[in-house]
Amino acid sequence: MKTVLMVAAAMLASATPLLADEEIVVDGQDQQAVNVTIYTRNLALVKDRRTVDLPRGTRTLAFREVSAQIKPETAVMQGRDLKVLEQNFEYDLLTPQSLLQKYVGREITLRRQQPVTGEERSVQAKVLSAGDGVVLQVGNQIETDVNGHLIFPDVPDTLRDRPTLTMQVESGAVGTREVELSYLTAGLSWRADYVAELNAADDRLDLSGWVTLINESGARYPQARLQLVAGDVNLAPQPMPVQMHRREAMVMASAPKALEEESMFEYHLYSLERPTTIGENQKKQVALLKADGVACRKEYLLKGQEHYFRARIGEIGQKMKVGVFVEVRNDKDAGLGRPLPGGVVRVYKKDSNGGLQFVGEDTVDHTPEKELVRLHLGEAFDITADKVQTDFKQLKVAESSGVQYESEYAIRLKNAKKEAVVVTVQEPIPGDWQILSESSKHRKESAHLASWLVTVPPLDSATLTYRVSIRN
Repeated sequence: MKTVLMVAAAMLASATPLLADEEIVVDGQDQQAVNVTIYTRNLALVKDRRTVDLPRGTRTLAFREVSAQIKPETAVMQGRDLKVLEQNFEYDLLTPQSLLQKYVGREITLRRQQPVTGEERSVQAKVLSAGDGVVLQVGNQIETDVNGHLIFPDVPDTLRDRPTLTMQVESGAVGTREVELSYLTAGLSWRADYVAELNAADDRLDLSGWVTLINESGARYPQARLQLVAGDVNLAPQPMPVQMHRREAMVMASAPKALEEESMFEYHLYSLERPTTIGENQKKQVALLKADGVACRKEYLLKGQEHYFRARIGEIGQKMKVGVFVEVRNDKDAGLGRPLPGGVVRVYKKDSNGGLQFVGEDTVDHTPEKELVRLHLGEAFDITADKVQTDFKQLKVAESSGVQYESEYAIRLKNAKKEAVVVTVQEPIPGDWQILSESSKHRKESAHLASWLVTVPPLDSATLTYRVSIRN
């Protein structure tokens, strides 16, 4: 069976499908220009301009080297004196297995070598099955362990060596003309990747952004005009797409030229100034932005939960983790001020020897100008918290007034650093609530969120206490 596959693979490299006389092949050599607009939801718009020499009358154009994941119902072709009558997407590809399957019930030639004399002999064989292996009838015998070369008389018309979009067109004139084929396809996507380097004081960062393109569409787009759309474009539900075989290897490439940005409908459009080739099964990186000295703010955050406000808990937690966040205001005053596509921000900082160390990463959504970028980088090592409920009462109230609780809490924040830190304590308090007493003034962030800013001295601790009344 291994020999069978090798022979069929050789045919794949050299054979051309037998096409009808009226079919005109339009392949990559006829390509004049390609525009590719990639969205963030595994979707792209391809505009492919090619030249074709047409006689008058009805002919079939076979567009080769189109995306293997094309959405054929979206394909539109435009050209002078041309009318599209019918179109088909041919994705039954020529492979050793598909060739065998097409010959089930038909005769082929089996050529094999005599083990003693070395003489090659050819016999006729009928293909009985090409599912899990191959089954042949040779004379009156049935063979499954096929040893030899399989020779096929031709390639069926229905098999293609590449995905092909065929269009039956009516030409009203004779001669060479330019046509543009536009279609939507899956298999092309992009994401933003950012690298941020914090300064020693953690109040400034240098930010660089890259766009990573991923092409798994089964086609190559040479010297394409590339545009990227940032935003959430709505797509109607579709049936499960046909899965196409593809190689898994990826190639990395880079492009130093930054993308130009503009508003487009309710999205943002990024255009690369120069053409770039998007290879098949390739990852490519294109520079997006560079901003140095962007103002930022580091925050330590201890966030509570709702469950202990309506019950007697006692000790809530020991050595609780305190989150570390970095905030950036996306405006020109901070040194940024541009629409940021969603992606992953990876943050680094230099150690005492000048070596760059990774300190955390977070995902950000599409962020317009003037909005806040907030990154959760991890949990602080030197800052911890002990939290305890020091009192709890369920008060008797009128039946129509619901249930009322009073509870009191002590949060001891410990700082092992050699400098003072400010920790934000947030408590999501349910129901109708009122702070009855507190060691530090709270801020009402929303209807169910209170926060305190607590300064903790170096190598020391500070305790926040508060008493709250809750009515359901």
